[in-house]
Amino acid sequence: MVAMPPNIYLVLSQMGKQKLPVDVAKKSVTAYCPQEQTHTLAIQLWDHIVQRKNVEYAVQYNKRAVLCGVSYRRKFRLRGIINDITNMKELLIKNFDFPNECIRILTEHGENGNLIPTKHNIMESLRWLVKDAEPGDSLVFYFSGHGSQQPDLKEDEIDGFDETLCPVDYLIEGMIIDNEINSTIVWPLKKGVTLHAIVDACHSGTILDLLFVYNQESGIWEDNKPPSKEPIRKHSSGGLAICLSACEDNQTACDSSVFGGKGMNGVLTYLFTKAIREYPGITYGRLLQNMHEEIKKINRSKCNNRILQHIFNRKIAQVWIPSPFFLSSNYI
Repeated sequence: MVAMPPNIYLVLSQMGKQKLPVDVAKKSVTAYCPQEQTHTLAIQLWDHIVQRKNVEYAVQYNKRAVLCGVSYRRKFRLRGIINDITNMKELLIKNFDFPNECIRILTEHGENGNLIPTKHNIMESLRWLVKDAEPGDSLVFYFSGHGSQQPDLKEDEIDGFDETLCPVDYLIEGMIIDNEINSTIVWPLKKGVTLHAIVDACHSGTILDLLFVYNQESGIWEDNKPPSKEPIRKHSSGGLAICLSACEDNQTACDSSVFGGKGMNGVLTYLFTKAIREYPGITYGRLLQNMHEEIKKINRSKCNNRILQHIFNRKIAQVWIPSPFFLSSNYI
């Protein structure tokens, strides 16, 4: 375990700009959706880790994102999905300069059959996301929908359960398990490629099967390596994968109408986008702290259960919102 005070996290703006040494950045980029730019930037590294400032770096990067929102139907219906997708798309375009044409959106409301969030289409989009990614590329995977768990058959989970995402056709085609997601978008990441995953779903804690979990209370990175006797590939190929999940593996997430007054939103999605818009250049640590404090205020609210049940899309005796779960493929 490694202690990592929140104020020395990498700046979250890396989701939009990857900084590479000049000799690396000059390498040609052949990703599917190129947006090549070269600038001279001064980067600030942590003073007490590396005593160096104003180092000239060249920046050359591509950006690509897959935003997946599943509303489902009838008793499984989620009401805030389109709002979540809209918030994330606007954030990527306005705050991180993602080109609109490099953002692939999957919802049930599209006319293109290839962009309906079926299991097949989601997996195809994940393969598209990482295909031909080169050093400096910034990739984003966002999912808003139902998450679940199922028994771990490979004995590679600490809690004995695989975490899953539910595509629109999961009752027919089955769920997407964390092992599939890891092998599809984590393992292929080359050195210099960064993937950010934001997963607003129940039981989503370790949905990417990343190796390290950040304990916010203790300020320590905890080992999440699988307990399997045989070596199982869970790491990247040198790149960095970061995941912000709505809750831990054994918890459920919430939709809410309490924040914006414009319909339902996933709590994680709303607080994530709100914090970045209000605090440009926010660090991972400050982001987690900000979201944790917002959620703590709501959980301490004196509102009675009837009001809370109206605000949150959950019919339970007591409403409690979990804090986000933060994971990484590497110590950062």
